[in-house]
Amino acid sequence: MTITSWVRSTAVAAMATAALSISTAAHADSGTIRFAVYKAGFFIGGAGGEGTLTFHGRRYRISVGGISAGLVFGASKTYFHGTVRHIRRASDVTGVYGAAGGGGAIGKGAQVIVMTNDKGATLELSGEQVGLQINADLSGMSITVK
Repeated sequence: MTITSWVRSTAVAAMATAALSISTAAHADSGTIRFAVYKAGFFIGGAGGEGTLTFHGRRYRISVGGISAGLVFGASKTYFHGTVRHIRRASDVTGVYGAAGGGGAIGKGAQVIVMTNDKGATLELSGEQVGLQINADLSGMSITVK
């Protein structure tokens, strides 16, 4: 194989790979998600809640659970809303999402977070937190589409 044909073969392979990844991303879609989470903890925290995913005009019930460890103190309720991206079907939202972060609320506070699961679904969320909560922790959240 000459250098010219090797370069040509490599270029064709690179273009095919790029076309495949663009085509895969092009078929991915997005939806909206809303849920409320109750969170409480003292060094180790737990969270739970429920909400809805809207995808292709249909609503799906979701449940949310989680655990966190680090500096966690207090209790709060957070109302999240946002967009879920890079999904092909509603079940792609199901999975475990991880995050490291910090925040707090005395009375009312704001939360903004971006998380991805193992299927590539990305949550871009903002929310309002109510309660007394201070945290600097590692946390995991599990979402299940019912």
